[in-house]
Amino acid sequence: MVFQSIEYLLFLAAVLAFYFWLPGRGQNGFLVLASYVFYGWVHPWYVVLIVSVTLMDWICANGMEDSSTPQRKRAFFITAITVNLAVLGGFKYFGFFVENFTAALSAIGLMPAPLLLKIALPAGISFFTFQSVSYAVDVYQGRTKACRSLIDYAAFVCFFPQLVAGPIERAAHMIPQYQTRRLAHWDHLRAGGVQLLWGLFQKVAIADNAALLADKVFSLGDPSFPILWGGVIAFGVQIYADFSGYTSMARGSARLLGIELCANFRHPYLSESPPEFWRRWHISLSTWFRDYVYIPLGGSRQGGWFWARNLFLTFLLSGFWHGAEWNYVLWGAFHGLLVVSWPTLTGRLPWLAPSSTAKPSLSGVGRILLTVTLMHVGWLFFREHSLAMLMHQLTLNPLHASAAEWRMGVALALESIFYGFPLLVVFPLLDRFGVLRPGGACGGAASWKWSLAQGLAAAACVYGAVSLRCEAGADFIYFQF
Repeated sequence: MVFQSIEYLLFLAAVLAFYFWLPGRGQNGFLVLASYVFYGWVHPWYVVLIVSVTLMDWICANGMEDSSTPQRKRAFFITAITVNLAVLGGFKYFGFFVENFTAALSAIGLMPAPLLLKIALPAGISFFTFQSVSYAVDVYQGRTKACRSLIDYAAFVCFFPQLVAGPIERAAHMIPQYQTRRLAHWDHLRAGGVQLLWGLFQKVAIADNAALLADKVFSLGDPSFPILWGGVIAFGVQIYADFSGYTSMARGSARLLGIELCANFRHPYLSESPPEFWRRWHISLSTWFRDYVYIPLGGSRQGGWFWARNLFLTFLLSGFWHGAEWNYVLWGAFHGLLVVSWPTLTGRLPWLAPSSTAKPSLSGVGRILLTVTLMHVGWLFFREHSLAMLMHQLTLNPLHASAAEWRMGVALALESIFYGFPLLVVFPLLDRFGVLRPGGACGGAASWKWSLAQGLAAAACVYGAVSLRCEAGADFIYFQF
């Protein structure tokens, strides 16, 4: 069941019709049941997996908290981490390792028998296993208490708005919300509805149209330099609108249910450096890797080479998290090298260092354009799965392209930016001036100006989604991770 479908809107409406009439515990039980229906809509066996992981983590977390000895506590912790990583590794990376191991044996003259085993990847497995790992670590280290209610914990793991593609939440933020009864507030329902519609607009009017352009370019056997990079710009618009649209629909759906999810994007294409980009893009994943990989590796405590090693390894693992293919590993390595080398580059090129003032400047615009360009080089790594084709594309000569090909490439880029204009320009401006924020230019949430602004925003999203909807729609990109 996908967010942009009629089935999902009917499903959400049916959930809301009963949800607020129930007592607190009843709300959580109903949420769990609804989430299992949502998750198992196409593949019911997915529910068996998530129920098993949930039950195991709940037992281990309570076992850690009730353990009488450090050894017993550690045993429960190791069990929880091992099972979660085994589930993730078995479903997501087994084929990758088998394929590469077979290739390595073949390279040295051995011919192993092919292992013809295909394992279907359950939707959202990377997200809910990472959420479960963070919970086990936080309980083990005493940062959060184990959840005694199995229903409350199950709601934390399987909450359907963020189950398939995040945001990756923390137990300390989510479980307390499940421990109180949610009431229907008009302001929350109105804000949630607008956010849901804004996400729908991003998906069907921006992402799907940009995807049509990007897919046409990447389906070509050997596109020229300008056409290739016109397609890369289209993909840059697509993946941002696609993932931001999912997050907005997830947060809007959750807000309708009285649950607040964390923000996942903060206008990343306005970043003035690669490190800033990663503080604005997929924030829940970036902070997860910071807290559970980078800091445990040593973070920046020792400085110098150790800091660079820890940061690079974190990005490398982040790339591998996205998929069991070498292009994702290279994508992570590319960004790791960028972030690690940025302090050195800013030391040698002072104009790269962000300004201490918030006032716009030509150098700031230059830093944004440079950062966006570097991010789109990374998007080529992300989008192109064939390493041979990727190496060829990186060596294309712009001087070998004809004038007609340059016109086509520029047209592709401009059309993509046109589709992305509401997300890339209009939304950041409205956010900067507080037009759509309570207490901003339109006053508080109860003011008529605020209500009017939200009503106009909702109407604009509906009109845009209907009039600009791309017939060749596609699933959300991050569903495959």
